[in-house]
Amino acid sequence: MQGVIELLKSWRLHPVVDHFTVALILIAIVTDLVASLASSRLWLRYMALTLMVLGAAAAFGSNFTGGWEAHRVWDNLDGPAKDLLKRHAWWGDKLPWVFGALAVWRLGLQFFGFLAPSRFIYLLVAIVAGGAILYQGKLGGDLVYDYGVGTALLSQTAPASAATTAPATPPAPIPTVYVPPPSPATAPSPGASLAPPAPASPTNQAPVPSPATTPSVSTGSTPSSPPAVSGSAGAATSPESQPTQL
Repeated sequence: MQGVIELLKSWRLHPVVDHFTVALILIAIVTDLVASLASSRLWLRYMALTLMVLGAAAAFGSNFTGGWEAHRVWDNLDGPAKDLLKRHAWWGDKLPWVFGALAVWRLGLQFFGFLAPSRFIYLLVAIVAGGAILYQGKLGGDLVYDYGVGTALLSQTAPASAATTAPATPPAPIPTVYVPPPSPATAPSPGASLAPPAPASPTNQAPVPSPATTPSVSTGSTPSSPPAVSGSAGAATSPESQPTQL
């Protein structure tokens, strides 16, 4: 049995069954309206009854096949498409029971005379239900034509939509060149002494050129007065009496 179900799922019968459901139910309602105007045409009433029963059965078929399709495409949808699918599924769960009840009511009108007075109410309810199934068909069409649900277009756009709905991440900062600040002078440790630095070693200093040696006059024994000149004024002094140069 499971193999049969998987085979039916692979055929993707939901669109096919949907078209039969809408067509059978709408034609059943129109036929019943015509039969009310031509009461002598009993075959029209039987025709409307048959179409309504078949339409109700097709509505349950639409519900089953729609559930298969919803499970297949659910993970590929997000945002408005997923909300639309939820609404379509809600109506798809309720309408089969509505048309099932209308089919039972229509059988009672045909075979139980005491229900004949409710025929007018039945037609009003059937018209409202027909409008609901038209709305349900519109929701299904929006899913296909606006969002590509159940088509190859959905599988192509799914990665793109996932990327657009992903949480936005802040853009990476533009890389800049880091210029380190000048390192401050090494501060002395709290326990360090505040004594001035020791002078540099003489070996580390540049040699200072010594001034040129100038002749100097010895100040050892300079006579306070010039030596006496012996003899004539023009005579030269002896070498011993002159000061000695160093």
